[in-house]
Amino acid sequence: MHYVIVQQPVSSASQLFLLYHGVGDTPESMAEIGSWFGRAFPEALVVAVGAPQRDHARQWFIEAGGEGAASQVAIDAILPTFVETVQHWQQKSGVSPLGTALVGFSQGATLILEGINAHPELAGRVIAFSGRFNTLPAKASRKTTIHLIHGDNDRQIPLTHAVDAEERVAALGGDITLDIIDELPHAIDDKGINIALNHLRNTVPKRYFDEALGGAKPGEDDVVMMM
Repeated sequence: MHYVIVQQPVSSASQLFLLYHGVGDTPESMAEIGSWFGRAFPEALVVAVGAPQRDHARQWFIEAGGEGAASQVAIDAILPTFVETVQHWQQKSGVSPLGTALVGFSQGATLILEGINAHPELAGRVIAFSGRFNTLPAKASRKTTIHLIHGDNDRQIPLTHAVDAEERVAALGGDITLDIIDELPHAIDDKGINIALNHLRNTVPKRYFDEALGGAKPGEDDVVMMM
């Protein structure tokens, strides 16, 4: 695996951001996006992760069927490697899953959504730009807060996939938001990044309400993404 360290705090990290790119892109391209998160969270370790080389292009899995879809077998095959990279950087940084944010674009976002669906306690936050679930989930967890950000002019992965995902996860009792950006194609723009940063700073995860109803108080690791 190829990594680009975007930001390394002088002292120990309080947060961890891992970024996953789309088909044909590179970790260097996602490093530019990562710099926004680094500036907003100066105590965070920010790392862009590179996909394996497949069919002469970096991609997490081979797509088939259009609209960013792939065989579930192909996605399931890469998930152990995905989980290993997340846990590697959590151990290296000393940041817990609740202090970890996974950020993905396009196929990278699909990888993250599928990974969180299979391993719901892997990270506290997910930022999915222009991605989709390959298979809509049959269960949902409040351990992870999912933020979907999607353009309404996306022809590669149409907006309907994000709408379906938000409706399904919400119906299952999961923690999810969907922000739609007018006239945006299959891309990340400044507006989308600012929406993501606003969610990280201000959106209170549903698990806090669950803990409050149960009489518990969130610990320091629980609130790290909102500082």
